[in-house]
Amino acid sequence: MLKSRKKIEKVYYTIGEVAEWFDVNPSLIRYWEKEFDILKPKKNNKGNRLFTREDIDDLRLIYHLVKERRYTLQGARDKIKQNKEDITGNVEIVDTLNRVKEFLTDLKRGL
Repeated sequence: MLKSRKKIEKVYYTIGEVAEWFDVNPSLIRYWEKEFDILKPKKNNKGNRLFTREDIDDLRLIYHLVKERRYTLQGARDKIKQNKEDITGNVEIVDTLNRVKEFLTDLKRGL
């Protein structure tokens, strides 16, 4: 799950920013980039990775399958190839439920 539900407003984000949102090391994101064809961040002249909104959405799918659902890397690759749209819908539902849970927990604390 994303560490923070910040609105994504910039065109490009650094690997450090993205890693912080997912609460993972940048090295894991670089590794996933090699393992998953759907993940293709832009690189500037210095070779720094720059992630777009689409890249972050793809990372969210990978994170959901590998970290939350405990798929193997091969299993996650296969699942994404089978039906990326279904996974995207499931991730959005899980994110919404987590936000509702967080809201209710905060509400309970306030009582």
